[in-house]
Amino acid sequence: MSVLDDADREALRGTLRGFIEREVMPHIDAWEEAGGFPRELYRRAGELGILGLGFPEELGGSPGDSTSLVVLCEEFARTGAGGLIAGLFSHGIGLPPILNLGDDAQKRRFVPDVLAGHKVAALAVTEPSGGSDVANLKTVARRDGDHYVVHGSKTFITSGMQADLVTVAVRTGPTGLGGISLLVVEAGTPGFTRTALDKKMGWWCSDTATLYFDDCRVPAANLLGEENHGFLGIMQNFNRERLMLAAMAIAFAQVCLDESIAYARQRETFGKPLATRQVIRHKLVDMATRIHPVRTWLYALARRIDAGEWPIAEICMLKNAATQCVEFCAKEGVQIFGGAGFIRGNKVERIYRETKVLAIGGGAEEIMKDLAAKQMGL
Repeated sequence: MSVLDDADREALRGTLRGFIEREVMPHIDAWEEAGGFPRELYRRAGELGILGLGFPEELGGSPGDSTSLVVLCEEFARTGAGGLIAGLFSHGIGLPPILNLGDDAQKRRFVPDVLAGHKVAALAVTEPSGGSDVANLKTVARRDGDHYVVHGSKTFITSGMQADLVTVAVRTGPTGLGGISLLVVEAGTPGFTRTALDKKMGWWCSDTATLYFDDCRVPAANLLGEENHGFLGIMQNFNRERLMLAAMAIAFAQVCLDESIAYARQRETFGKPLATRQVIRHKLVDMATRIHPVRTWLYALARRIDAGEWPIAEICMLKNAATQCVEFCAKEGVQIFGGAGFIRGNKVERIYRETKVLAIGGGAEEIMKDLAAKQMGL
């Protein structure tokens, strides 16, 4: 991953803003109501190098670092739609295990088409029986000649319905961490079926699914790395996913603040703008007070990661701080909007519905605290 300078990041911000204003803003409300966005958006994002940000250039990627991914989250958060980010960038968790564990042939086979927007990639770890307890996953893969025969199911899978390739965590060995492998399962594989989860509180335009594997025969050539050595690939993935979820949370908190300021300035009560009321001004200041230190922490951690560190405990704590921040800002934003905040069609209302998925996805708040405690030696 290439480390960019400030000029590069500002150029990236301009490219992202233009793309969002042109390709997303006119349609996002309709996509939310329709429960999905067109696949053509992947291709358009791929053409600009947006999907490849931070991925190897020899595989179709474009220069980028952790800080530039934060910039990406900030710009896409202006849509007020977390489902768009989750769906359009599901390859951000689906492809890294291929890059980290796969061989050159697998990388060339799977990665370029996804970064170009021609195919969609997803990650499947969570199961109906549990999410964060990865060591006890129950989906089983048994070697049978040149194939693995997979039995089990996965749920809450982002892009699960339309994904052309899914990186799936399976059990190939004994119970515990040492028996987990990663397989790439391609659409159309016999025994691989899926059903949509479309009754969600938020992330409406994000495709979410339950996946089923019933005597699903996956070529052994789709095994990533060595058998029973997949757990590290999952954990490496979680760290980056948690950083990006924190970035999304802080970016959406800022959107709540910006939208609330604009509304308070134009909305009049008793002949004066809301912004003239001390109680409203204090709410806005409280929101800004929550945002600034967490954003500073986010950028500092992104720089440390780009320098080669992986401060796992701080990433966990940051994710919790960021999601608590957006929960506060969304709550206060809806309160400032009053009745208008209870009606669909504004960003603050949508963000309010989506706060909990950020606090649950990628590791629930309680799990983050426990993992941070273990990293601290407690």
